[in-house]
Amino acid sequence: MAGYAEALSPTRRAMEMSVVDRAHAARAAAVRMTTASRGAKDAALHAMADALAAAEATVLSANAEDVAAAEAAATSAAIVDRLRLSPDRIAGMVQGLRDLAALPDPVGDVVRGWTNPNGVRVQQVRVPFGVVGIIYEARPNVTADAAGICLKSGNAVLLRGSSSAARSNAAVVAALRDGLAGSDLPADAVQLVPGPREVTGELMRARGLVDVLIPRGGAGLIEAVVTGSQVPVIETGTGNCHLYVDASADAGTATEVLVNAKVQRPSVCNAVETVLVHRARADELVPMLGRALAAHGVRLHADQQAERYLSDIGAEVVSADEQDWDTEYLSLDLAVAVVADLDAALAHIRRHGSGHSETIVTGSLAAADRFTAEVDAAAVLVNASSRFVDGGQFGFGAEIGISTQKLHARGPMGLPEMTTTKYVVAGSGQVR
Repeated sequence: MAGYAEALSPTRRAMEMSVVDRAHAARAAAVRMTTASRGAKDAALHAMADALAAAEATVLSANAEDVAAAEAAATSAAIVDRLRLSPDRIAGMVQGLRDLAALPDPVGDVVRGWTNPNGVRVQQVRVPFGVVGIIYEARPNVTADAAGICLKSGNAVLLRGSSSAARSNAAVVAALRDGLAGSDLPADAVQLVPGPREVTGELMRARGLVDVLIPRGGAGLIEAVVTGSQVPVIETGTGNCHLYVDASADAGTATEVLVNAKVQRPSVCNAVETVLVHRARADELVPMLGRALAAHGVRLHADQQAERYLSDIGAEVVSADEQDWDTEYLSLDLAVAVVADLDAALAHIRRHGSGHSETIVTGSLAAADRFTAEVDAAAVLVNASSRFVDGGQFGFGAEIGISTQKLHARGPMGLPEMTTTKYVVAGSGQVR
């Protein structure tokens, strides 16, 4: 690593050494974190929560500057919503840290164990990753969530937020480190990685110092990290989520679930982006669902069949094209299609889904069983809103993200998913 740094220009060397220095400090902190007791970690989480609550005015002031800059740059409303903090959102961040302290510590859990015929005991035990890098966009609440969940799972964390939230993230991390400084754990277990865009690339090349990277953000960020990182990556995915309304669906259930899944918070990855309606119920349900969505200001991107039922309902309707089926809107926009049957719905989801969360509303147990068996996604829901696909809603406490890959972790990633395992083998002098 030193030889690589020496080959850089002075400016680049300073930038590289800044990342390397922070990674080395995190590595040293991770050594201490590995053996930290649950009591020490929980006390540190409460200290971090206290410090963040005390810094509310400072954090809100910093965030107001970030929001003003984003609005001046004509940033989309969805991104500004993700960026904006409020007293309630800060209170949620504080409570999230306290909730983590109340959760069981996964470190040291025995995943499985047995004793061989020769008396040798084998146990697979959960252990921390070590140093976790989080690369994320806009949302400063992720700063506190990621710091807390990494600390509780015994890891040190390097936080690389986007420039749009630079002031907010700096204020949050300063508060968290103030809390850690008064605890028995090292403050360097939580670090912000500031600097220009090139710093992200340096973090992605810090193999051997950083054990795993987790990107959280839009498709562009995730693709850049997955394809460009030399550090192992846990891929969190975009949420092009579908809701299929089956022929046997209860109309009231379908309306309530769809409105919640689209409207409750449209700027997040578990919001529904496409609704598919069975042809046998389209004349009844498409206008009913359209009116309910129009009441909340949702613009409908409809296929030709759906457009026929949406002409007189008072909604803003535009003709959908092929791109609409692959779009994660993150806004009050929804694609609408009429499908021939369950087979057609499954085919549409296979073609356009992102593997995040897929929902069926149905009164048929056979249809529900087939949908859950055949849909390839991290979460599949029956007669329930996709907004439940969230670490907090699953009872995990704050989540680090929702993984759409199939290795190590899939779905909302709570504390156990932020650990790996090692085998502990104990004998009494046995030899092979």
